[in-house]
Amino acid sequence: MIIEILWIVFFIGLAVQLFYILILFGRFAFFYKQKPNKESSEKEGVTVIIAAHNERTNLKKLIPLIFEQDYPNFDVMVINDRSYDGTKKILEKLMAIYPRLRTVTVDYTPSHVTSKKYALTLGIKVAKNDVLLLTDADCWPSSAKWIDLMTSPVRLDGKTFSLGFSQYDIREGFLNKWIQFETLWTGIQYFSFAVWKSPFMGVGRNLCYRRSFFMDKKAFKGLWQIECGDDDLFVNLYANGKNAAVVVNPDSITYSEPKTTWKTYFAQKKRHFHAGKYYKAGNKLKIGWYAFSHLLFWVSGISLLILSGLNQTWEQFLLIIGIIVVRSVLITSVFRSSRKKLEGKIQVIWSGFFDVIYIGYYWILGALGYQSKKVRWK
Repeated sequence: MIIEILWIVFFIGLAVQLFYILILFGRFAFFYKQKPNKESSEKEGVTVIIAAHNERTNLKKLIPLIFEQDYPNFDVMVINDRSYDGTKKILEKLMAIYPRLRTVTVDYTPSHVTSKKYALTLGIKVAKNDVLLLTDADCWPSSAKWIDLMTSPVRLDGKTFSLGFSQYDIREGFLNKWIQFETLWTGIQYFSFAVWKSPFMGVGRNLCYRRSFFMDKKAFKGLWQIECGDDDLFVNLYANGKNAAVVVNPDSITYSEPKTTWKTYFAQKKRHFHAGKYYKAGNKLKIGWYAFSHLLFWVSGISLLILSGLNQTWEQFLLIIGIIVVRSVLITSVFRSSRKKLEGKIQVIWSGFFDVIYIGYYWILGALGYQSKKVRWK
């Protein structure tokens, strides 16, 4: 009886997995093609928004890179959020070099609001242009076409949101390989659902929207009390199939400094999972069904392998192995094709192994983040 139940669970998990892998994720990975970037004689103004707390060193690297962008009409707004590391002085020096660099200084955060949302709101209120392109101080654009590509759907296609991809810099070590995998997997999920006209999140390291829309919605109204979520929760609340578009081009992505210790990485991901508890119910379900079927597939599959081995039913054993191999080939193909589209790279040797350990990561760290009552930006 137990074996029969395990077989039923195994095939249910497999069926749901194949639906996600082949239909939901497969459409983006194998069939989606980015429309050519429209040309326009008039380039609408863009303001690059950066909220920075004690980011002196990173700003020294980032600001010159941004002003190398091949886009004629943009400025940069840096919100200096309660920094005490000399950020103000370096910004003053940089403003003398780059006339289109502007700053806002935040000296304190009111007790009833959260720090990063408050800082972003102050900067966005005084932004010069209506098209806003957000990134973080520890990021850098992959090419000189970043501004042009990322803002194109908003400037030229009438979209409110333009969702971009942001990967982490490649370093040595197991942690970095895991970070590369987890970031790509997150990107595959939110890009795939956005392609199906059902966007549910974006990342503040590479996100574009209109200032007028932000102000019409009264900034982060309804989200002020949540420490995280200035990016994904804002997108989750207001983006839909009509007003949001994805930008799929290796020249449009940003890179970020990766965490170098498991402690700091887990703290970051705990904050991200904490934001997930505030997603719309429908968005939780479409993410949760994949995660739950993923768990069912591997737990029941491994259990059946053990029982088949103990009972020496080798035909069943080989059948399960065959199904696992086929699924692994499919998911690896999704990762390979998606990474080529998003990053221009194809190496995903580690995806099969990480796909298995992702189960423990998602359910353990996800539960801790979901139940946590206190998270911090900086």
